[in-house]
Amino acid sequence: MIQTRSWATSLACTLFLLVLAALAVWSVLPPAPRAADTAADEFSAERAFATVEAIGTEVHPHGTAAAAAVRDQIVADLRDLGLDPDVTEGVGMSGRLGDQSRVAATTNVVATIKGTDSTGPVFLVAHYDSAEVSHGANDDGAGVATLLETARALGAGAPLRNDVVLVFTDAEEACLCGAEAFAHADPRAAGGGVVVNVEARGSSGPAIMFETSDGNAALVDAYAKVPYPVGSSLAVEVYRILPNDTDFSPFLDDPAGRFTGLNSAYIDGSATYHAPQDTPERMSLASLQHHGSNALALARELGNGDAAALAEPAADDATYFPVPGRVLARYPGSLVWPLAIVAVLAVGALAVVLARRGDVRGERTGAGRLALGFVSALLPLVGAVAGSMALWWVMTLVRPGYAEMLDPWRPWGFRVALLGIVATVVTAWFVGLRRSLGGPALAVGALGWLALLGVVLAAVTPGGSYLAALPALAGALAGLVAVTVARGTVGRRVAVTLGAAVGVVVLVPIVLLFFPALGLATGAAPAVVAALLGLALTPVLALLLPRGRRLAAGLVGSCAAVAVVALAVGFVVDPFDAEHPEPTRLAYALDADTGTAHWVSDEATPSDWTSHYVSTETDLSEKFPMFAEEVWAGDAEAADLPAPVVEVADTVPDGDARRLTLRVTPGKGEQIGTSDALRYVQLNARGVEAATVAGREVPVDDGVLDTRFYAPGEDGFEVVLTVPAGQPLDLRVVAAGGGLEGLPGFVERPAGVGVAGEHTSELVLVGTSVRL
Repeated sequence: MIQTRSWATSLACTLFLLVLAALAVWSVLPPAPRAADTAADEFSAERAFATVEAIGTEVHPHGTAAAAAVRDQIVADLRDLGLDPDVTEGVGMSGRLGDQSRVAATTNVVATIKGTDSTGPVFLVAHYDSAEVSHGANDDGAGVATLLETARALGAGAPLRNDVVLVFTDAEEACLCGAEAFAHADPRAAGGGVVVNVEARGSSGPAIMFETSDGNAALVDAYAKVPYPVGSSLAVEVYRILPNDTDFSPFLDDPAGRFTGLNSAYIDGSATYHAPQDTPERMSLASLQHHGSNALALARELGNGDAAALAEPAADDATYFPVPGRVLARYPGSLVWPLAIVAVLAVGALAVVLARRGDVRGERTGAGRLALGFVSALLPLVGAVAGSMALWWVMTLVRPGYAEMLDPWRPWGFRVALLGIVATVVTAWFVGLRRSLGGPALAVGALGWLALLGVVLAAVTPGGSYLAALPALAGALAGLVAVTVARGTVGRRVAVTLGAAVGVVVLVPIVLLFFPALGLATGAAPAVVAALLGLALTPVLALLLPRGRRLAAGLVGSCAAVAVVALAVGFVVDPFDAEHPEPTRLAYALDADTGTAHWVSDEATPSDWTSHYVSTETDLSEKFPMFAEEVWAGDAEAADLPAPVVEVADTVPDGDARRLTLRVTPGKGEQIGTSDALRYVQLNARGVEAATVAGREVPVDDGVLDTRFYAPGEDGFEVVLTVPAGQPLDLRVVAAGGGLEGLPGFVERPAGVGVAGEHTSELVLVGTSVRL
């Protein structure tokens, strides 16, 4: 860790790290889309895009005529491929949202590509319904198109050993119910198998393999053979603790553990997610190509493997991450703790060597300085978090509509600004303390925090330990070589640069992937990873950066200037306009019993447009339980909307209880809102002992019933409740439609104001209470 006097060598080392960072970025970028005249046995994004255009031009949520048209298109396309698709009806249920159960009648499309000697099925899964206000071109038109083009390419190639079952599910956006119905009751799923789910949350970016079943080592080995592998075991760990779900979740939740599998999605451009702007013209064909190339390769790899063995969890999870060359580096989970411990020992050894030397090229390295260097190295991590929070505060102060978004429409200016902030924090810490503590002490302190975090992550999220442990280990070993082995300044510079290179390879892709994954609204996560990169590069700063104050101050100033300029550019290039509107959420709630109506918004702070309708934070949960917390509300004129109807079809004594059979209908067959189908009917009651909805038993916790049935249609659905004999039951029933046009007092949004991609957007509620 000796300062270089050779500008040429310093420049060469710097350029090496910059080129390596560029290669690390390139390794996770999607490939160029392939044309329609690509070989028949390969995936072509242009060919697949024809499907996206066919199904992504109309909003098509579960239960609508538009969804039925999409389903018919899928059936026709499968038949054109020479397959014999089944249209299977069922009832699915999800209980993943706390105590609430969600039920839907579903219609899946399933087709099987028969294998030559199947050892078990490989299920390729995508959903064909869209969110309530979305065209669904990306989510999940991309998945549907990927499955159809993959099936076509498989048919043009050599037959596979195993059966490949194409599953196009219904009602994913509502409740994951199509996938649950398939996993629960479809005979093709009875023996379990390997599941590959294909999703999209946004409109661009690399297709990331972000979720796996437990014991994923064998599946990760299979995934590593795709042409463009992008995934991190950290992402799997993070997703497992997030409250997010896809159609992959019902397979993972299978009580018999019959399924293993992988889940992939591209996730950048999240401003389109579930929004009306999720249209074909906003899709990145490169992202679609990435999805398809990997899905096709994975189908062939799994289709020719031992599917029965792959359907069983491996002994442990693998640690894996992308490296330059389109390679997925991986090692067994059993090495997580040994590597973390060795990293701590290596940093400790480096600290001991430096403490004994006492001085390196004029910079003192006593034990006291090393200890202070370690304590001070916490500052960049804290500063990165504070800087990310400050950035988001400024962004929402200048443009309040950002508070309703995960990311702006065009986020890259702001992302560069955040990187500039982190770079400013790291360099200011190093430059500010270098004269008092010395570069070697700061470098060892930085590596010490990386090693410590490697141990913490090994205990909490083992798949993420590599992010800190590997850079710490490489940096410490490089430091030991530089101090005790290398002769001359060139050898020492090369050693330290190679040690830092590991941090670049490991951390740069994760910084890039974390930006769209968690968004600038939670920018602390990518900021912390960027700060870890800064800590991993600290030994290089200590070696290559001259100790002159002017140059050091210039470096800090340059980083700060990048942050300021990028922030300004972000605001300039990302105004709200008709094509990139400010998202707003507005609902209408009518209590049919009292004739009282409210405009409702669950925006964090009402936008200027929403403020014309709502003004006061109000608790509406008693009448409308879907608003579990206080929401913004305002008085509205009562519309002439039909209330849901509950009819008692049968009452049967059952010991100390009575069993009620009810028929629940939306209300006289009339429409609620302007959507062509009811979204759902929600039922809430206390004092219920047991309940079934549409034939599926739903959970009842401590006598509390909280359930929804999606898209019930004019005929409604059957509910059977077991309640104590001799006691009345108060049942709250709320029917939810969609579309505010035509309601008294509603004025169409102006240009630049749009509909947020949320389930509460354009929601129309009519509630009534029934005593039984």
